Amino acid sequence: MYAVIETGGKQLRVNEGEEVFVEKLDAAEGEEITFDNVLMIGGDKLTVGNPTIDGAKVKAKVVKHGKQRKIIVFKYKPKKNYRRKQGHRQPYTKLEITKIEQ
Repeated sequence: MYAVIETGGKQLRVNEGEEVFVEKLDAAEGEEITFDNVLMIGGDKLTVGNPTIDGAKVKAKVVKHGKQRKIIVFKYKPKKNYRRKQGHRQPYTKLEITKIEQ
């Protein structure tokens, strides 16, 4: 069984027992989180929400917080001596999906 949830302005397809990376959430490591924005549940029978499924929940456990690899943002204009170098590391939360309830 799988579900499509919305978190951090993005939609993710998740399965039970799977580990996923999402935008940083305000929760401590080891804490249990419940997602109520379930857009679709699939498996033997497909259930699609309008826009969400009433009463459906996805429970997950916070495994860890961290930052992704650094990306370099480099701005450059030729012949004008304009160069700007900036790095960015996006924070994330690693979740383990424990249960999908319908």
